[in-house]
Amino acid sequence: MESKTHVVPQLELRGSSYEIGQQHGKHLAPQILDQLAIYRELFQETCKFDWAHVRTIAEEFRGAIGQLAPHLLQEMEGIADGLLTHAQQHGKTVDVLDIIALNARSEIALGQWDDGCTSLAWRIRAPGSERQVLGQNWDWRETVGKNLAMVSIEQEGKPKIWMVTEPGIVGKIGFNSSSVGVLLNAIRARPISTSLLPIHCLLRISLESESVDSAISTIEKLGGAASSQHILIADTHKAQGLELSPRGGVYLPEDANGIVVHTNHFLENKLVDEPPWLSGSPVRLARAKEICSELIQELGADRGLEEGIDARLLRARFFSDTFNSPQAICCSPDPMRLARIQTLFNIVMTFGEGREASAEVVFGKPGSKEESEVFRMPW
Repeated sequence: MESKTHVVPQLELRGSSYEIGQQHGKHLAPQILDQLAIYRELFQETCKFDWAHVRTIAEEFRGAIGQLAPHLLQEMEGIADGLLTHAQQHGKTVDVLDIIALNARSEIALGQWDDGCTSLAWRIRAPGSERQVLGQNWDWRETVGKNLAMVSIEQEGKPKIWMVTEPGIVGKIGFNSSSVGVLLNAIRARPISTSLLPIHCLLRISLESESVDSAISTIEKLGGAASSQHILIADTHKAQGLELSPRGGVYLPEDANGIVVHTNHFLENKLVDEPPWLSGSPVRLARAKEICSELIQELGADRGLEEGIDARLLRARFFSDTFNSPQAICCSPDPMRLARIQTLFNIVMTFGEGREASAEVVFGKPGSKEESEVFRMPW
């Protein structure tokens, strides 16, 4: 589908785990090869890791994924096989370890990468109705923006999934037909454990769940996350911020207004070694809370919030905010830093009892006049 500035693939994947991966790899082969080139350069630039070393760590994660989530390893094998013909035609050699490296990129980087992202969950209660809004700006290297894709995944016995993802990655930001949605904030902290699942695998497993509680239960049974990350997860009835780490997780409840907001530092999880990171993260968090308070005051309680808080308003008032730019909720590249990081897409999901889960997605920086048209999920 084509917008003003973006061509965004929309894939419908279904079948066995391997078949889903094979379709993914075949249809997004050029983008996956480009992603591999981007991450090869990123690992070298920021971590001083050559790709041979990256693959060595990916081999360790292959064992963990194969043991804890074998269906996701089968899907990654399918992705590698699906893009094989295209890769060979372009003189490239790709196998499952390269795909695992993409899915474990956050862990292999040992907490040295500088993602942004601001996430919000808002459970809006009014007399006789209740609605959950879940949204975020996803900030990352601008070179990745051209490769983003929207996918739906149908698997037997599991809810249908819709998500925005980086090609080659099996789990990202989105929701399912049971009205369970997930967002992601990267946290720069240690340790890392190659015996646990990478965060992108846990995002996918959460999207295969029927509720927030069942997702949390599954994550706990699997031992938690291989790296320090924050998943903001919500369903129709509640939201929780999951500050996950190999040393244990801390779960953040909604505040009195039904809100959870998060940026790129842990608020309560003190189990990890978290060095000072993005100076703008606490500023963004405070600004996010301030905007929510302003909206509550302007719209009033009950019916005003119920009718007023939607994707369009949040893009206009929350996700387009440029306070403390370039490290703003709507992120722009910092001229003082080599890494060109900016908001690559915005997603706002809406869940409610008796209604179909849905989302609006805008690629690029919301409010910039250069963003895409609104894409809708399901499509």
